[in-house]
This record gives sequence, structure tokens and C-alpha cells, in this order.
Amino acid sequence: MTEPKWLNEARKEIGVSEHTTEGSKAVDQMWIDSKLRGLVGTARKVPWCAGFVNAMLERAGIRSTRSDSSRSYLNYGVKLSEPKYGCVVTFSRDGGGHVGFVVGKTESGALLVLGGNQSDAVNIKAFKTDRVTGYCYPEGMEIDTRPLPVGDAALSVKES
Repeated sequence: MTEPKWLNEARKEIGVSEHTTEGSKAVDQMWIDSKLRGLVGTARKVPWCAGFVNAMLERAGIRSTRSDSSRSYLNYGVKLSEPKYGCVVTFSRDGGGHVGFVVGKTESGALLVLGGNQSDAVNIKAFKTDRVTGYCYPEGMEIDTRPLPVGDAALSVKES
């Protein structure tokens, strides 16, 4: 199976940080691609994890939730009972939620998540599964059933 096209888009953004001029412009473009132009200029004020997920899906030709809420993905696409490669995963966190794409797992079973606004940047971080609130896959896309690759990443400590 080939790489889900939204992950191809997402990997291009690894390293984008809201703390650089270019990174802030990249986040602005994510809001534009998310059909949320009113959030341009808010990279350091408004959590942008949903903007990242929205933009990667939209750039891949798939309609996103077009919402700035990570929780909007609880009602999106095809619900999954377990993580699948490339799926959208939602998490709880103090003060809100978080959303990203599953790209693997650690040996201890934490999920490797490619997401935006993870320590203010686009990167891959590990997340404990006790924070998961849901998994879903874009409607109409073939679900990637390959085993999750095993890898390593630092545990996420900040998503806002």
C-alpha cells in the first residue's frame, strides 16, 4: 500500500515552528487551506493542531472538518476501534483537546503522532494511549491496514 496522500503533505511541514517568521506564515497558509482565513495571524495565540490536520487533508483533495476545534474530528469520517496507519487521532488535554495523524508506535505501545502545534511545531511525538478520545479515517479512502511501524520519539509534553 502506498503512503496516504495526506501524510505526504504532512511530512513536508515537519520542522515548521510558530516561533519563526516563515513558520508563522506556514501556519497562516494552513488556516487559509482550512477555509478559516479569519485565523490568519494567530499562530502564537490560537492552538493550530486542527488547522494542520485540516490543511493536510485539504491539500490532499479530501474535505476536512474546516473547524479550528480538534474535537470536530470526533464526528469525522469512518470511526475506528483501534489505530491504523495514517488515521486521525484525537486526544484529551488540560484545557482542550489535540489532533494529529498516527504514523507508528513505540515499543512500549505509545502512539507516534505526526501533528502540528506539538511544542509549537510540526513534528512526530509519542502520546500515551490513555489520552485517546477517538480514531477515524477519511470517508471514501481505503484504510491502511499495515502494522504500525515501531519507532521512537520524545513524549509529547505540550500541545497548545
